[in-house]
Amino acid sequence: VYEVYLLIYQITTLDVFLTGSICTDSPVFTPSALVVKYGDPANVTCVVCQKDCSDNASGLEHAVGNVTQNGTTMFWTVDRLIEWELSLQCYYNNDASDQCTSILNPTLYRKYLPESVSISFVNHTEMMFENQQYTLQCSVQNVAPVEKLNVTFYRGNTALRHLQSRSEQKKPVNETFTLNITPSRKDDGAQYWCEAKLELGPAGPQSPPVVTSEKFSCFPLSAAYYVIKEGDTLHLNCSSVGNPSPSYTWTRPKNSSSSYTGSVLTISSVGFEHEGQYICTVSNTVGNVTKEFNVDVQAFPWIWIIVGVFVAVLFVLICVLCCLFYKQNRKGSYNLKDVLRFPMRTALPLQNCENI
Repeated sequence: VYEVYLLIYQITTLDVFLTGSICTDSPVFTPSALVVKYGDPANVTCVVCQKDCSDNASGLEHAVGNVTQNGTTMFWTVDRLIEWELSLQCYYNNDASDQCTSILNPTLYRKYLPESVSISFVNHTEMMFENQQYTLQCSVQNVAPVEKLNVTFYRGNTALRHLQSRSEQKKPVNETFTLNITPSRKDDGAQYWCEAKLELGPAGPQSPPVVTSEKFSCFPLSAAYYVIKEGDTLHLNCSSVGNPSPSYTWTRPKNSSSSYTGSVLTISSVGFEHEGQYICTVSNTVGNVTKEFNVDVQAFPWIWIIVGVFVAVLFVLICVLCCLFYKQNRKGSYNLKDVLRFPMRTALPLQNCENI
């Protein structure tokens, strides 16, 4: 009984397959990996065997292009390669009448790749709130081969995650990648974006084609708390960006009068009637979202002003009394009969001359 052992294996990095019954001398493609831009010309050479096998049946199977042969060497050329799923099979029959075959699968990629890259949220078009989970979506349009596609999500210049497609589709397709994020207050103003890159290996372009999405800023909202003194000016900012442009509606405390429809609510002189919860509702045709502001009005510190004035007045009064007391003791009072008691050269204060 003659047993034939079939050996099938793949050299993934070279895109070459070998089949046959213990083929010690298999056909060899040059180059061993072929990466071609869609629509460009291509060529490859196959040496059927290293030893003399010219008398054996051999060939190079191909769906497109032309093949010429010189001895045991096959030359395949094509003027314009547009076949996404192409396989070249170079073979010969050995002395045991078994076929030794090498298979080369060229990698074809689009001239403009990918066509576009965009980033968005999944099922979310409103404003963001801190400590809530959201899903970012990076959409890559019309890319081939998708199995070579790598996508990276970024926050600012920091790479968040690298993802690779698992699809084996050869023709151009649309592919979507997702990433969950939970914004915090430190992310206020952070820019999120994604990048798509085709890793075509050593046989491909040395600078892998890269396409990036637009960048959008993250402004997670949270309930805001304001402590303000009576009489001060209050500013509540609810500015938002949307398409179409949003409108604003404010719900104010019950004791507060009037209404307001702008993005920034301003009260020039706050009173106790302005204390409480303010709710800003931002709306457009897509939907609406709200933000809360809690305002606590503190009494103006009149008692400390009164105490300060009292201390200042008391200090001035004490100074005046001390001054009067000092002047009274320094001037003194004199009678004419007392003057005779002084020595002849004793000087008398002129201020008391009216008593002489």
